[in-house]
Amino acid sequence: MVERPAPDAPGNGAPGPTRGRIVGVDAARGAALLGMVATHVIPPLDAQGRLTTAHLVAAGRAAAAFAVLAGVALTLVTARAAHPRTSTFARAVCIGAIGLALGLTSTPVAVILPYYAVFFVLALPLLRAPRWVLAVVAASALLVEPVLSQLVRPHLPEPLMSNPSFDDLVVSPWRLALTILLSGYYPALAWIGYLCAGMFVGRLDLRRTRVAGLLLGTGAAVAVAASALSWLLLGPLGGRDALLATSSVLPGVGPIAPSEVPSLLEGGLYGSTPTQSWWWLAVDTPHTSAPLDLLHTTGTAVALLGAALLVARLGAAAAVVIWPLAAVGSMTLTWYTLHAWVLSTELPRGDSYAWLYLQQVIPMLVLASLWRLTGRRGPLEAVISALARRASAQHSPGSPAPPRASSA
Repeated sequence: MVERPAPDAPGNGAPGPTRGRIVGVDAARGAALLGMVATHVIPPLDAQGRLTTAHLVAAGRAAAAFAVLAGVALTLVTARAAHPRTSTFARAVCIGAIGLALGLTSTPVAVILPYYAVFFVLALPLLRAPRWVLAVVAASALLVEPVLSQLVRPHLPEPLMSNPSFDDLVVSPWRLALTILLSGYYPALAWIGYLCAGMFVGRLDLRRTRVAGLLLGTGAAVAVAASALSWLLLGPLGGRDALLATSSVLPGVGPIAPSEVPSLLEGGLYGSTPTQSWWWLAVDTPHTSAPLDLLHTTGTAVALLGAALLVARLGAAAAVVIWPLAAVGSMTLTWYTLHAWVLSTELPRGDSYAWLYLQQVIPMLVLASLWRLTGRRGPLEAVISALARRASAQHSPGSPAPPRASSA
């Protein structure tokens, strides 16, 4: 969603964060977007009441990867920017405006863009922070914030259950702010942990095979450990039984019957947990923003990036295979926005939800590949990049504008 900086100057062999276009990063972003599309158009349950493959694979994980990879891209784009905070703030305003505009449509998608914009604003003080600061902020957001949220949310108004829109900005700005920061579908104070994790990863040399392998292995280990700990807490240690015996209330929805708890633990919630029992913080259920959910999905996002980087190194055949995926990943803002808008229209569904998915994904892959051949940014990416450059130039009118970056 953000542009990439120009490659390093020739002859600069010093180690440091990777700069320039990286096919593996783009491919990972493309995979995350296709995963989000799948969860938006394919129901969580099939006709037999079982979780669908799309939900089992992508629910919660795709959106988390979207956020982690945004942190990676943010590091790449600000690595050599003359005024990184100004340009990042300009991008945040533009992305937020697009998201609030989508909130005025009837899209069934839980639009992430207004939250995404706030992630960027929260990250402004961290753009030049050392790695240890990013690590501390990420750990605090992923592990500590959910505990504090569990204490605070009972005293807050009910969250907005519709997509944030310009109407909310005018009519109920305070409730909108609390929803985006604490109680919404992608609570920013917790999800900034994803962004910081991505920013930390973006400081690594992503062109090295060893780094890619380390990301894959570490991410997978974290994901497995988080799920294993959740299983231990909910099973042998009695957490599931305690939740079944608790009268819980789903934020913004209402009371939960004990018979509904198992399906909720499998299917997912709406961004935050009920506050009636501390055992809810032991779940790794999608979209709960519980510590183990956040850790698990951070791990899967990092593992996805590592895998994509490794595949991109397998040679020409692999490069051809992942080219369409990388093409989509180079213009995720454009495709995400178009996808969310299309779902607000009367799109013919055909014979199945799988057909509806293919109706969106096949044109996305084909058209993105053709667009990538032109060497241009995606349409929305180009507009936002131009506005960000203008904001930077106005911030320091006496300084030359930073070099134009290649498209992302």
